[in-house]
Amino acid sequence: MEMNNQIKYDDNFLSQDNYKIVMDYCLDANYFYGESDDYGLPPTGMISKVNEEDDVYRIFRSSIESKCSFLNKMSFYRMYINCFAPNEQAYFHQDGRGITFLYYATEEWNLQNGGETQFYIDGNIIGVPPISNRLVMFDGMIQHRATSFRDQHRFTVAIKYVYNK
Repeated sequence: MEMNNQIKYDDNFLSQDNYKIVMDYCLDANYFYGESDDYGLPPTGMISKVNEEDDVYRIFRSSIESKCSFLNKMSFYRMYINCFAPNEQAYFHQDGRGITFLYYATEEWNLQNGGETQFYIDGNIIGVPPISNRLVMFDGMIQHRATSFRDQHRFTVAIKYVYNK
């Protein structure tokens, strides 16, 4: 399903068993402050690297690559969890030349709580709601930012691929 010709999403991306594994992983992960994808901007949020030996790594690599055959022309770059505290303000940024996937590890969401990912495209801001078990795919060169929830932490798993040279 498509939201915009530059932003695609897949709802109910993982099985319920894998969704639970990812949620538990996000809640138990060790986070550190200091992530910044764009030069010159101060870091926001916290991250936790997802390692190759983790079940979550295997779940996402196999699930994404089985659905996106075009990735065989790309190289896996990195996977990590973003964690934003309530009312934290992230900056618009680019991830670089490649494809970014964001998975919303959210137990429940409502419109009044915020938490969408905002994309700046052609002078407009397009918001993608952080619906539980949704995977979003977009070109890493699109300016985007996370918005935080009002009263809870926001977790997304970021999976990035780069174009082969």
